[in-house]
Amino acid sequence: MDELLPWLYLLGISTGDFQQALQTLVGPDAKRLPVATVTRLTTAWTEEEEAWSRCDLRDKAYVYVWADGIHFNVRLEEDRQCILVLMGATKDGRKELVGLLDGYRESEQSWHELLTGLKARGLKIAPHLAIGDGALGFRAALRKVFPTTREQRCWVHKTGNVLNKMPRSVQSKAKADRHEIWMAETRANAEKAFDTFVEEYDARDPKAVACLVKDRDVLPSFHDFPAEHWQHLRTTNSIESSFATVRLRHRRAKGSGSRRALAWRWSSSSPCARKRPGDA
Repeated sequence: MDELLPWLYLLGISTGDFQQALQTLVGPDAKRLPVATVTRLTTAWTEEEEAWSRCDLRDKAYVYVWADGIHFNVRLEEDRQCILVLMGATKDGRKELVGLLDGYRESEQSWHELLTGLKARGLKIAPHLAIGDGALGFRAALRKVFPTTREQRCWVHKTGNVLNKMPRSVQSKAKADRHEIWMAETRANAEKAFDTFVEEYDARDPKAVACLVKDRDVLPSFHDFPAEHWQHLRTTNSIESSFATVRLRHRRAKGSGSRRALAWRWSSSSPCARKRPGDA
C-alpha cells in the first residue's frame, strides 16, 4: 500500500477518492483509509525529499546535464511557480535528477543558487556539455560556476522560436529545412544546411533567421560527442518525459495548493530520483 498510494496520488486521485480506488484494486472489503495513514505517508515523503536535497555528491560525475525551468500555477498565490530542474547522465549512461529549486522565474541568481548548491554538496567535476533552452539566466550562471562546460542549445525550443517569427504558409517547409540541419550526419553537412537555410529565408523572414543565427555557436555542439548520444543531446526532452506524471497530477488537481506541494511532486515522482533509470 505504501508503494501504491503515491502513484494513486500522482495519477490525480484525491485522498477522498482513495477508498473507491482501493476497493477496485483489492476488493469491496477494503478498509477505509485512515486520515492518519495519509498524514504519515506525506510526512515520510517530505522527509525523503529533504534528505535527497542534501545528499552527498562527492562521488558523482556527470558527463551531460539538461536544464529547464518549468512553470506552474499555484492556487493560493498570485505568482506562477518556476521549478528549476537539472538532470545529469553519468559515464555509464544513467540519468539522474541532480538538482531541483523553487526559483524566481529563470533568473541568473536562481540558477546560480542551484549550481553553487550542487558544488557545496560535493559536485566538483564540471559536466562536459549542458543542454538547455534559450534562458540567459542559466547560461550566465553556468559560465560562472562551471566555466569549462560547453553549451548545447535545445533544438526543439529553438525551432519553436524560429517558426513563431514566420508566416504559417511557410512554417511547414521551414521546419523540414531546419530538420536538415540538426539531423545532418556530419558537422560539415550541418553547416552547409545552415547556410542554405539562411540564404533561402533571410530576405523574406529576417527576424526568424536572426533568431536562428544568434545561437549558431551552440546549436551544433552535439556533433563533437559520440553519435549514439546525439538524439539525447539535441533537446531537453529528457526532463519533460521524466516528469509527465507531475503534469498529469497538476491538471487533475487544477493546480497545486502551495509551492511546497508542487516541489515535492517533482522530486518524489521522478524515476531519476527513485530508481536506476534507463540508458541515456
